[in-house]
Amino acid sequence: MPKISPPGHILEIISRLESRGFETWCAGGCVRDALLPREPSDWDIATAALPQETAACFPGLRVLETGAAHGTVTLITPKGPVEVTTLRVDGEYTGHRRPIGVSFSRNIKEDLARRDFTVNALAYHPERGLLDPFGGQEDLHRGLLRCVGDPMRRFDEDALRILRAARFSAALGFEIEKGTLSAALDSLGLIKSLSGERVRQELT
Repeated sequence: MPKISPPGHILEIISRLESRGFETWCAGGCVRDALLPREPSDWDIATAALPQETAACFPGLRVLETGAAHGTVTLITPKGPVEVTTLRVDGEYTGHRRPIGVSFSRNIKEDLARRDFTVNALAYHPERGLLDPFGGQEDLHRGLLRCVGDPMRRFDEDALRILRAARFSAALGFEIEKGTLSAALDSLGLIKSLSGERVRQELT
Protein backbone atom coordinates (compact mmCIF):
# COMPACT_ATOMS: atom_id res chain seq x y z
CA MET A 1 0.00 0.00 0.00
CA PRO A 2 1.48 3.40 -0.94
CA LYS A 3 2.40 5.55 2.03
CA ILE A 4 1.42 9.21 1.96
CA SER A 5 2.24 11.61 4.78
CA PRO A 6 -0.22 14.51 5.01
CA PRO A 7 0.87 17.37 7.31
CA GLY A 8 -0.12 17.24 10.95
CA HIS A 9 -2.82 19.89 10.71
CA ILE A 10 -4.47 17.97 7.85
CA LEU A 11 -4.47 14.80 9.93
CA GLU A 12 -6.02 16.75 12.80
CA ILE A 13 -8.84 18.02 10.58
CA ILE A 14 -9.56 14.50 9.32
CA SER A 15 -9.51 13.13 12.87
CA ARG A 16 -11.84 15.87 14.15
CA LEU A 17 -14.42 15.28 11.43
CA GLU A 18 -14.29 11.50 11.71
CA SER A 19 -14.57 11.61 15.50
CA ARG A 20 -17.95 13.28 14.94
CA GLY A 21 -19.07 10.57 12.55
CA PHE A 22 -18.21 12.11 9.16
CA GLU A 23 -16.17 9.98 6.76
CA THR A 24 -13.30 12.15 5.52
CA TRP A 25 -10.48 11.78 2.98
CA CYS A 26 -7.68 13.71 1.31
CA ALA A 27 -8.72 13.82 -2.33
CA GLY A 28 -7.71 14.97 -5.79
CA GLY A 29 -4.50 16.65 -6.85
CA CYS A 30 -2.79 16.46 -3.47
CA VAL A 31 -2.98 12.66 -3.54
CA ARG A 32 -1.77 12.61 -7.15
CA ASP A 33 1.22 14.82 -6.35
CA ALA A 34 2.13 12.89 -3.20
CA LEU A 35 2.21 9.64 -5.19
CA LEU A 36 4.42 11.01 -8.01
CA PRO A 37 6.11 12.15 -5.64
CA ARG A 38 5.80 15.93 -5.82
CA GLU A 39 5.17 18.36 -2.99
CA PRO A 40 1.43 19.14 -2.98
CA SER A 41 0.74 22.88 -3.14
CA ASP A 42 -2.26 22.34 -0.88
CA TRP A 43 -4.26 19.52 0.69
CA ASP A 44 -7.94 19.35 -0.20
CA ILE A 45 -10.26 17.44 2.08
CA ALA A 46 -13.46 15.65 1.04
CA THR A 47 -15.97 14.81 3.76
CA ALA A 48 -19.46 13.49 4.32
CA ALA A 49 -20.13 16.52 6.57
CA LEU A 50 -22.31 19.28 5.17
CA PRO A 51 -20.72 22.76 5.14
CA GLN A 52 -22.52 23.85 8.31
CA GLU A 53 -21.58 20.58 10.00
CA THR A 54 -17.94 21.09 9.06
CA ALA A 55 -18.00 24.61 10.51
CA ALA A 56 -19.57 23.33 13.73
CA CYS A 57 -16.68 20.88 14.18
CA PHE A 58 -14.15 23.73 14.37
CA PRO A 59 -15.55 26.36 16.74
CA GLY A 60 -12.10 27.82 17.38
CA LEU A 61 -11.31 28.50 13.74
CA ARG A 62 -12.46 31.13 11.30
CA VAL A 63 -14.51 29.45 8.58
CA LEU A 64 -15.10 31.09 5.19
CA GLU A 65 -18.04 30.07 3.02
CA THR A 66 -15.96 30.14 -0.14
CA GLY A 67 -18.30 27.88 -2.08
CA ALA A 68 -20.94 26.65 0.34
CA ALA A 69 -23.54 26.19 -2.44
CA HIS A 70 -21.20 23.57 -3.93
CA GLY A 71 -20.17 22.23 -0.54
CA THR A 72 -16.88 24.03 0.05
CA VAL A 73 -15.79 25.91 3.15
CA THR A 74 -12.29 27.11 3.94
CA LEU A 75 -10.81 26.61 7.40
CA ILE A 76 -8.32 29.30 8.37
CA THR A 77 -5.77 27.33 10.38
CA PRO A 78 -2.46 28.52 11.87
CA LYS A 79 -0.78 26.55 9.07
CA GLY A 80 -2.81 28.27 6.37
CA PRO A 81 -6.21 27.91 4.68
CA VAL A 82 -7.60 24.43 4.05
CA GLU A 83 -10.54 23.75 1.74
CA VAL A 84 -13.04 21.18 3.00
CA THR A 85 -15.69 20.06 0.52
CA THR A 86 -18.75 17.91 1.03
CA LEU A 87 -18.88 14.74 -1.05
CA ARG A 88 -21.15 15.45 -4.00
CA VAL A 89 -22.66 14.37 -7.27
CA ASP A 90 -22.92 17.01 -10.00
CA GLY A 91 -26.23 17.68 -11.70
CA GLU A 92 -26.74 18.53 -15.36
CA TYR A 93 -24.16 20.93 -16.77
CA THR A 94 -24.95 24.19 -18.54
CA GLY A 95 -22.90 26.26 -20.95
CA HIS A 96 -20.19 23.58 -21.20
CA ARG A 97 -18.78 24.83 -17.89
CA ARG A 98 -20.69 24.31 -14.64
CA PRO A 99 -23.35 22.03 -13.18
CA ILE A 100 -26.73 23.66 -12.64
CA GLY A 101 -26.71 22.19 -9.16
CA VAL A 102 -25.12 19.52 -6.99
CA SER A 103 -26.44 16.81 -4.71
CA PHE A 104 -24.51 16.13 -1.56
CA SER A 105 -23.47 12.53 -1.01
CA ARG A 106 -22.14 10.23 1.68
CA ASN A 107 -20.24 8.11 -0.85
CA ILE A 108 -16.63 8.94 -1.68
CA LYS A 109 -16.70 6.81 -4.84
CA GLU A 110 -19.61 8.87 -6.21
CA ASP A 111 -17.58 12.01 -5.58
CA LEU A 112 -14.50 10.63 -7.36
CA ALA A 113 -16.62 9.53 -10.34
CA ARG A 114 -17.47 13.16 -11.20
CA ARG A 115 -13.80 14.20 -11.51
CA ASP A 116 -12.00 14.89 -14.77
CA PHE A 117 -9.02 12.52 -15.02
CA THR A 118 -8.19 9.23 -13.35
CA VAL A 119 -5.01 10.66 -11.79
CA ASN A 120 -7.20 13.27 -10.06
CA ALA A 121 -9.85 10.74 -8.97
CA LEU A 122 -7.81 9.47 -6.03
CA ALA A 123 -8.48 9.64 -2.31
CA TYR A 124 -6.32 8.80 0.69
CA HIS A 125 -7.00 8.13 4.35
CA PRO A 126 -4.19 7.67 6.90
CA GLU A 127 -5.75 4.43 8.17
CA ARG A 128 -7.80 3.11 5.24
CA GLY A 129 -5.11 3.87 2.68
CA LEU A 130 -5.50 4.70 -1.00
CA LEU A 131 -8.87 4.60 -2.76
CA ASP A 132 -8.44 4.30 -6.52
CA PRO A 133 -11.64 3.11 -8.26
CA PHE A 134 -10.61 4.21 -11.78
CA GLY A 135 -7.02 3.04 -12.11
CA GLY A 136 -5.40 6.40 -11.45
CA GLN A 137 -2.33 4.97 -9.74
CA GLU A 138 -1.56 2.74 -12.73
CA ASP A 139 -1.99 5.74 -15.05
CA LEU A 140 0.47 7.66 -12.87
CA HIS A 141 3.02 4.88 -13.25
CA ARG A 142 2.44 4.83 -17.02
CA GLY A 143 2.59 8.62 -17.33
CA LEU A 144 -0.88 8.63 -18.90
CA LEU A 145 -3.65 11.21 -18.70
CA ARG A 146 -7.08 9.60 -19.15
CA CYS A 147 -10.60 10.85 -18.55
CA VAL A 148 -12.83 9.26 -15.96
CA GLY A 149 -15.60 7.61 -17.98
CA ASP A 150 -16.60 8.81 -21.44
CA PRO A 151 -14.18 11.57 -22.53
CA MET A 152 -16.64 13.18 -24.95
CA ARG A 153 -19.12 13.56 -22.11
CA ARG A 154 -16.47 14.92 -19.76
CA PHE A 155 -15.42 17.63 -22.22
CA ASP A 156 -19.00 18.47 -23.18
CA GLU A 157 -19.80 18.97 -19.49
CA ASP A 158 -16.87 21.32 -18.92
CA ALA A 159 -14.81 22.64 -21.83
CA LEU A 160 -12.13 23.83 -19.41
CA ARG A 161 -11.12 20.18 -19.06
CA ILE A 162 -9.70 20.35 -22.60
CA LEU A 163 -7.20 22.99 -21.50
CA ARG A 164 -6.60 21.18 -18.22
CA ALA A 165 -5.62 18.10 -20.22
CA ALA A 166 -3.04 20.16 -22.09
CA ARG A 167 -1.78 21.76 -18.88
CA PHE A 168 -1.42 18.51 -16.95
CA SER A 169 0.26 16.85 -19.92
CA ALA A 170 2.79 19.67 -20.13
CA ALA A 171 3.35 20.09 -16.40
CA LEU A 172 3.63 16.39 -15.58
CA GLY A 173 5.17 15.22 -18.85
CA PHE A 174 2.26 12.80 -19.36
CA GLU A 175 0.96 11.41 -22.63
CA ILE A 176 -2.74 12.00 -23.24
CA GLU A 177 -4.52 8.67 -23.72
CA LYS A 178 -5.64 8.07 -27.31
CA GLY A 179 -9.39 8.22 -26.69
CA THR A 180 -9.06 11.25 -24.42
CA LEU A 181 -6.90 13.10 -26.97
CA SER A 182 -9.29 12.30 -29.81
CA ALA A 183 -12.26 13.56 -27.81
CA ALA A 184 -10.38 16.73 -26.82
CA LEU A 185 -9.54 17.51 -30.45
CA ASP A 186 -13.11 16.82 -31.55
CA SER A 187 -14.38 19.16 -28.80
CA LEU A 188 -12.02 22.08 -29.42
CA GLY A 189 -14.85 24.32 -30.59
CA LEU A 190 -16.29 24.29 -27.08
CA ILE A 191 -13.36 26.38 -25.84
CA LYS A 192 -15.05 29.51 -27.22
CA SER A 193 -17.62 29.15 -24.44
CA LEU A 194 -14.92 29.80 -21.81
CA SER A 195 -14.08 33.20 -20.42
CA GLY A 196 -10.81 34.77 -21.53
CA GLU A 197 -9.71 34.93 -17.90
CA ARG A 198 -10.05 31.17 -17.38
CA VAL A 199 -8.25 30.43 -20.64
CA ARG A 200 -5.41 32.75 -19.65
CA GLN A 201 -5.12 31.14 -16.21
CA GLU A 202 -4.77 27.66 -17.72
CA LEU A 203 -2.22 28.78 -20.30
CA THR A 204 -0.20 30.67 -17.71
